[in-house]
Amino acid sequence: MSPPRFFLDQPLAPGARLALPAGPARHAARALRLGVGDPVTLFNGGGGEFAAHIERIVKDEVAVRITDFVDVERESRLQVLLAQGISSGERMDYTLQKAVELGVAAIQPIAARRSVVKLAGERADRRVQHWQGVVASACEQCGRNRVPHVATPLSLAAWLGQPRTGRLLFLSPLAETRLADLAPPAGTDCLVAGPEGGFEADEIAALHAAGATPVRLGPRVLRTETAAVAALAALQTLWGDF
Repeated sequence: MSPPRFFLDQPLAPGARLALPAGPARHAARALRLGVGDPVTLFNGGGGEFAAHIERIVKDEVAVRITDFVDVERESRLQVLLAQGISSGERMDYTLQKAVELGVAAIQPIAARRSVVKLAGERADRRVQHWQGVVASACEQCGRNRVPHVATPLSLAAWLGQPRTGRLLFLSPLAETRLADLAPPAGTDCLVAGPEGGFEADEIAALHAAGATPVRLGPRVLRTETAAVAALAALQTLWGDF
């Protein structure tokens, strides 16, 4: 089996000795029951990963020593930004986790009119911090060494008003165009998925006005936590690394 992987948001270098943060340390000591001498892999999101081994475990404190840098990347050849309508609780977590596994490059949460969860101020900051943790954990699991950024939630209108490059696609069960009908991407694809209940009529009109192409995923209506995941898998199958 491959060594357990841990994301550390700090500089890393061969020869360095450091203590794992509290969360990874507890996971290593209690859940994985690692011991002194066991190998681990560390990464900090800057590319590549670092081979290390455990030097000391004292209760929930775990000290490691980095031995080598491994210049390996597992990023998708596609550049897809996911603009996801905010959904409730575990649904949003599931979408972000699987989107990372499927190679998404960045995530923009959209505070849509029909979003059940309403976020502002400190509550929004805490939720973004939580989502960024979900994304980092997904990178640990799937082998990615670059951690996609989760942006501060915006309304759809505010996000559409920002400078943007690449193709703009939004998932709609009423669309006539399939993903397979599109030309291969020439740059970044911005994929827009609605929350529970979809977008309101004025939000859909704003997408059309911004030049978005509506696309459908077959004749069935997919749930919010399924739609973006299915679309990313289809994009990877059509033009990516599947």
